[in-house]
Amino acid sequence: MYKKLLRIMSITGILTAAILYINWAYLKEFTTLFSAINIFSLIVFTFPIILIKYNEHRKRKEVEEMFPVFLRDFVEEVRGGMTIPQAFKSLTGNEYQALTPFIKKISAQLEWGIPVERVLMNFAKESKSRVIRRITSSVIETHNYGGNLANTFEALSSTALEIERLREERKLYLNSQMITGYIIFFVFLAVIIGLEKFLVPSLTSVSNIGIAGITQNPEELGIAYKEIFRNLILMQGLFAGLAVGKMAEGATIAGLKHSIFMMFTGTVVFLLAG
Repeated sequence: MYKKLLRIMSITGILTAAILYINWAYLKEFTTLFSAINIFSLIVFTFPIILIKYNEHRKRKEVEEMFPVFLRDFVEEVRGGMTIPQAFKSLTGNEYQALTPFIKKISAQLEWGIPVERVLMNFAKESKSRVIRRITSSVIETHNYGGNLANTFEALSSTALEIERLREERKLYLNSQMITGYIIFFVFLAVIIGLEKFLVPSLTSVSNIGIAGITQNPEELGIAYKEIFRNLILMQGLFAGLAVGKMAEGATIAGLKHSIFMMFTGTVVFLLAG
């Protein structure tokens, strides 16, 4: 995974450097286009990395969602008289989406004679899920001390289902907060566009005093304000997107897709409106 990520970063880095060079060499006189291409080059560099990280997050969530279903099926197989390796092998034919490869790997390792504790520990580590790590730790403790695994799996299945139910309730509640976050961003964008369209021209028409008291002509002052407003939109889009993702999905990486959308949309609308 790290080699793949490094290779992608190398490719996107070279592409980004080429875009920035062409932009600086030939387009720096066109201020609006120059700024837009700089933002586009940043997105080109970061988007593949974000996509990989988000895909990992999505698969981890899918594994967590399917894990209670798998536990329920596993309990039924064990109560039907199967041993643990037989139950895992029987369930390899079921479809558990992103969890299916893990189940097949566990079944194969058990057939090779690897101890259950080590197999479950490997699974918990590879899943990269705190919920699954806690559940498998409980199973390993029960197995080590001679407890009834079927009862343990049944209890843990109920717990996992309850956690998933609470997560869905939280998601439904926070969807309204996500919508509110988008509304706030676009209201902010409208205010910035209004300032740029109506307030800045009136300021530059009555004064030649620029930022920090530096004398500037009206055209330069307008450009300076436009750059400030654009940067404000980028900052607002970045942090608003991260907050929306954290609230809606419980992970900052999930907010990056909202950040990219807000930053790109906000910048394009601002440049077109200007």
